[in-house]
Amino acid sequence: MEMFHTLGGAVDVDRRREAIFKRCLPLADRIARHYGGRGEDIEDLTQVARLGLVKAVNRFDPTKGSHFVAFAVPTMMGEVRRHFRDHGWSMHVPRRLKDRHGHITRATMELTQTLGRAPTAGQLAELLDMTREDIVDSMLAAEAYRVHSIDAPVSSGDSAPRMVSDTVGEIDFEFDRITDKETVRPLLAALPERERTVLYLRFFESMTQSQIAERIGVSQMHVSRILEKTLRELRNQL
Repeated sequence: MEMFHTLGGAVDVDRRREAIFKRCLPLADRIARHYGGRGEDIEDLTQVARLGLVKAVNRFDPTKGSHFVAFAVPTMMGEVRRHFRDHGWSMHVPRRLKDRHGHITRATMELTQTLGRAPTAGQLAELLDMTREDIVDSMLAAEAYRVHSIDAPVSSGDSAPRMVSDTVGEIDFEFDRITDKETVRPLLAALPERERTVLYLRFFESMTQSQIAERIGVSQMHVSRILEKTLRELRNQL
């Protein structure tokens, strides 16, 4: 973040942007691998994700108070999804849904930077003058982005044919955890210190409520109430 704040008046802007880009390259490559096994070459996906990173570096506005990674991740993921959209849909989807999804993707990136987190369906609907049902329908249509059927044969040097499903890797849940952490981080930063500490100890240090109570000097019941209230407030903001 400090590097971004120096970009505006820096003479060597290009050099600083390049440094930020290189620092975040592993994240772009991980996003590309996350979408692997769906009928597209991993090298192509890597280039697309890196293009998304370039766009994120160029578009990010640190004065709005959001974290760069919370803005960059959806930007890169949106770029990869757009790549799948442009290369075909695995089932017939009405053109209006395809077009609408493009508007939703751009609005999502815009609101993510403004809010410092992923927007809700209601916020997207308000910005785009759509109904929540329209937003949800378009998101469901996005599931058709897979270019190949999971049972489609793929070429192989072996005598026995293989299916696409044989080449699909396991879901990397650690990636989702990283994405979730970066999206919710601005919300956590806005919490009072005690509530933030309780959440950190519970979900990042995996401490029990009793252990947390002993650590901060309150009862286990009080910790339970803090967790319930804070999580409810966070859910309302997501």
